Amino acid sequence: MNSKIDTTAKYLKSHEWARVDGKDVVIGISDHAQDALSDLVYVELPRVGAKLDKGVTFGVVESVKAASDVYMPVGGTITAVNKALEKTPEIINKDPYNEGWLIRITPDNLAEMDTLLDAEAYEAYVKEEEKH
Repeated sequence: MNSKIDTTAKYLKSHEWARVDGKDVVIGISDHAQDALSDLVYVELPRVGAKLDKGVTFGVVESVKAASDVYMPVGGTITAVNKALEKTPEIINKDPYNEGWLIRITPDNLAEMDTLLDAEAYEAYVKEEEKH
């Protein structure tokens, strides 16, 4: 597996990552996900102030190959969206864990982070998925 994994983040099996940053949680899609989608051409993100529950769709990432829903790893209120992605969604392809973040939220319950996969478990999951 050549995908990079951010060891400071937690993951969903649908390939979103979440990283605690102060009182907020920053969310994006994993390197594996951007690689599978290939060249991203469009990103649809929620409005700031929207309150979303864990597991619900918060946006769409679209590539030349496919469109993919993006899910909330933890519930919370959107405090920021990455506006740079509106004009240059390919930032996600170059740097999915830093410049290519999607949204920032104030979590309702930070303990929900404990239900996510850690980097090691996510890496094992991706390896298993690639076999099929």
